[in-house]
Amino acid sequence: MNEKILHGKKNGMAVLLAIFLAYILGIAAVVLCGISLDQAATPLNVMGMVIGIAVLSLGWIFLLGLKVLKPQEALVLTLFGQYIGTLKEHGFYYVNPFCVGVNPASRTKLSQSGDVSEPGSGLLTLASNAQSVNVSGDYGSKKLSLKIMTLNNSRQKINDCLGNPVEIGIAVTWRIIDTAKAVFNVDNYKEFLSLQCDSALRQVVRLYPYDVAPNVDTTGDGIADEGSLRGSSDVVAARIRDEIQTRVKEAGIEIVEARITYLAYAPEIAAVMLQRQQASAIIDARKMIVDGAVGMVEMALDRLNQNDVVQLDEERKAAMVSNLLVVLCGNRDAQPVVNSGSLY
Repeated sequence: MNEKILHGKKNGMAVLLAIFLAYILGIAAVVLCGISLDQAATPLNVMGMVIGIAVLSLGWIFLLGLKVLKPQEALVLTLFGQYIGTLKEHGFYYVNPFCVGVNPASRTKLSQSGDVSEPGSGLLTLASNAQSVNVSGDYGSKKLSLKIMTLNNSRQKINDCLGNPVEIGIAVTWRIIDTAKAVFNVDNYKEFLSLQCDSALRQVVRLYPYDVAPNVDTTGDGIADEGSLRGSSDVVAARIRDEIQTRVKEAGIEIVEARITYLAYAPEIAAVMLQRQQASAIIDARKMIVDGAVGMVEMALDRLNQNDVVQLDEERKAAMVSNLLVVLCGNRDAQPVVNSGSLY
């Protein structure tokens, strides 16, 4: 289904004035012919009365063809089930009064910009990942919004490439670029977009570890890399955007941007992963302390030998090294013991 834009239909004001004029003439015809019929029932008076009554009775039908579009709005029109075109530019239009606007997602509300429910509007909330809400009362507007909107689906629990469950949420910025495809190629383009966002998010997240892990190939080139959800958020977001775009292309939707809004380990393993991170930090700190302590011991022995302060045999050097390492690497301040006797 290819989009067909209707041009040259911005004559709504002229048609509206013509309808008002026809009503005025119809009322005048009914009044004047009614007066004339009381005096003489001529064929002309009867015909004028019939025409006046027909105009007053059926003139409202032509009002159905008046359409008003604001900027960044579109209206897909069908006539007796056949697609005849789309109104895309803002203005006051007049079309065939029997044309019907089509928007299968007019009653669908998502957790996104442009779908804000008002208090007392009779909305019925449905449980779903997209947090969709359906209007239980009157139908919504049949116009399609061409504005850039942001879809914020609920957080999902997904296993990363190492099998660790993580919670992740994304915000997807999108807009409609082909109204015919959005209306006719899918049943409901809003729900379709929401489901494809969830599916693409799961597909991409399963390729990455939460944090950098050894021997993990995230690019598919057969070489281990340092890609991760936490450290490569821009790369992951771009990959999610491309994946969603591939899935919603046939629905006439363009994905402008996709961003990760929330990322964390699932609650059941969050405490264990925190301990793991703490242990890793402690190990790195201890390694730095030991490296520094060994350097200080080497410097102390070299200075003692250079200045010829004291001559130490190998056994005494080993004892001195042991004592210095205990003092420098200990968690608590050392309590030195002063030897006031001989060296040995």
